[in-house]
Amino acid sequence: MLKVKLIRSKIGCNPKQRKTLVAMGLRKIRQEKSFEDNLVIRGMINKVSHLVEVTES
Repeated sequence: MLKVKLIRSKIGCNPKQRKTLVAMGLRKIRQEKSFEDNLVIRGMINKVSHLVEVTES
C-alpha cells in the first residue's frame, strides 16, 4: 500500500497535472489517500511528484 499526501498547491500546475490529482482524489492540501502499489498509480505519482509526498505502508 502507498499513502499519497498532497503537500503543495495545484495552483500554477498545468491542466494534465490537475486532472491527475483529481483522478487520485486529492483536492485539499494535507489530504491523504491510500492506493494499491501498481504501475498505474506509480505513473500518476511520477507525473505530480513535486506536489505529493509518498510513504509505503
